[in-house]
Amino acid sequence: MNDRGAYEPYRPYPEYRDPTPWAAGITVAVMVAVLSAAAVYSFGEALARVHPVLSVLVNLVAAGGAAPTAWRWRTTPVTRWVIAGVAVGVVLAWFALVVTGLSAL
Repeated sequence: MNDRGAYEPYRPYPEYRDPTPWAAGITVAVMVAVLSAAAVYSFGEALARVHPVLSVLVNLVAAGGAAPTAWRWRTTPVTRWVIAGVAVGVVLAWFALVVTGLSAL
C-alpha cells in the first residue's frame, strides 16, 4: 500500500546487467582482427594474382553475405567483441589490398 491507502502494482526487480569486460573484450577483438586481416589479405592477394576483379567481387560477395548475420549478433554479449574484431580486420585488410594494388601500378 502507498500513503493514500491504494495498492501499487507489482514491480519486478530491474534486469541485472554484468559490467562490461573491457580488458578481455578488447583482447579478443584485437586477436580476431589480426587473424581476420591476415586471412582476408592472403586470400585477396591470391585471388588478385588470378584476376584483380575476381578478388574484388569475391570480397564484396563474402562481406555482403556475412553482414546480415553480423548485424544480428552485434548486441550479443560475447559475440559483439568477435564481430568488432572481424569488422576491423576486414577493413584493415581491404586497405592493405588497395595500397598493395595501387603500388603495383
